[in-house]
Order: sequence, then structure tokens, then C-alpha cells
Amino acid sequence: MYASTVRNLLVRGMLAGLIAGLLAFAVAYAVGEPPVDASIAVEEAQAAQEAGAHAGHGAAAPGGAEEEEEAVSRPVQSTVGLATGVLVYGVALGGIAALAFSFALGRAGRFGPRATAALTAAAAFTTVYLVPFLKYPATPPAVGNPDTIGRRTTLFFLMILLSVLLGVAAIIAGRRLAPRLGNWNATLTAAAGFVLATGLAFVFLPPNSDAVKPGFPAAVLWEFRLASVAVQLVLWTVFGIVFGALAQRLLTPRPSTPHPTPLPA
Repeated sequence: MYASTVRNLLVRGMLAGLIAGLLAFAVAYAVGEPPVDASIAVEEAQAAQEAGAHAGHGAAAPGGAEEEEEAVSRPVQSTVGLATGVLVYGVALGGIAALAFSFALGRAGRFGPRATAALTAAAAFTTVYLVPFLKYPATPPAVGNPDTIGRRTTLFFLMILLSVLLGVAAIIAGRRLAPRLGNWNATLTAAAGFVLATGLAFVFLPPNSDAVKPGFPAAVLWEFRLASVAVQLVLWTVFGIVFGALAQRLLTPRPSTPHPTPLPA
């Protein structure tokens, strides 16, 4: 594939990521922000109870009598801040997925641009988000132990790296097994190997036992995690559809217009 074609695909991938990010932001704002607000309310109620307990024992509340003001207000966080984060995330991942598409096109089977884009989006959703989420599910802000946030973040990104590497290894194994087993059996074998290797990673990687504080409402946690899955699902589904259409239009040769035959004099 020519460098100019890859560059054009990269631009279209970023554009598709931007469009997908806009729709993902709408979903995040509609279904993701209510559980975040509920989580903050739970945190504030617990902080008020702790402050009352300290006051009852004649001790000063932790952090002083006055609460620290937020650097960015909650309305700004839930609108401008959320939109900026989701859009940047969508554009960045759209560009990376477009490069992965450029490599996979023609190597992952006899699929056209739209089918390859859909497969790329599905693989990215599975390896970059779904598998790590199953091991280390998302939690609302400020519900875990702040002392272990660095360790929990490291484990999450390690799970992403392992998932991506195992996914690439499964694709390579499937391609090599196809001549002997056939495409269908090779795909099933590679998928089974991916599931087995991922299961072993789940067993040996340490859990995030302190990711959620004791007593946090299970309903709020469940709603937040469902919203997180919905946002990612919308993001990658829209990206696969939009980028597939853009790539199809770029890579499909246009029929040449025949020149009119001059009439005899």
C-alpha cells in the first residue's frame, strides 16, 4: 500500500474517530453522568458523616474546617471536560485503528474495505476495552483507595498490553493454521487459544481488591459500568461504520468515463 494511501486512510480514521467521539460523548453525558453524580453524592455523604464523627469527638476534620474548592467546577467537568476527553480519545484511537486497518487489509482474508473496517473495530473493542474491563472493570471517581491508584492504573494498562499482544498472536496463529485446518477451524482454534491465554492472565494477575470502598451502593456501581460499556460500544460501532464507508470510497476504483466517439463527417 502506498504511503499516500496510508496517509489518506489515517486522516479518514481520525475523522471517523471524531464523529464516533461526538456520538459517544452524547451517550456518556446521557447515561454516564447520572451514576457519576450519584457516586459523588455518596462520597460527600460519607465525608460529612466522618466530619461529624470527628467533631463529636472534639477533633478537627481531616483537611481542615473548610473544604477545598474544586479547580474545575462539576458542570464544566461534565460538559466541556467530558467532551474534550472523549473527542481526543476518539481521534487518537481512530488514527491508530486506521493504521491497523492499513496493515490488515488483504492480510486478514478476502474481505473488502468495509468488512475489514468492521473487523478492525470489533478486534479493537475486544482487545483494548472489553477484555481489560472484564479483569479490571471501570469504577466511578473517588470510590477506591487513593493510595493504590498508581498500582491499579499500571495493572489496567498491563492488561491492555497483554490483551492486544494475545489478539495479534491469535490472528497470526489463525493465518498459519488456515492452510491445514481450513479457515473456519483455524479461526475457532485461534479464538480458543486467545480465550485460554486470556483466562490464564486473569488468574495470575493480581485483583483490584480495593478498587471500590466497602458499602458503596452496588446499583450505582452497576449503572456506571453499564454506561462505560455502552460508551465504548457506540464509539467502536460508529467508527467501524463511518470509517468503512470512507475507506470503501477511497480504495474502490472509480469507473472511467468513456470518451465519446466522434461522428463521421
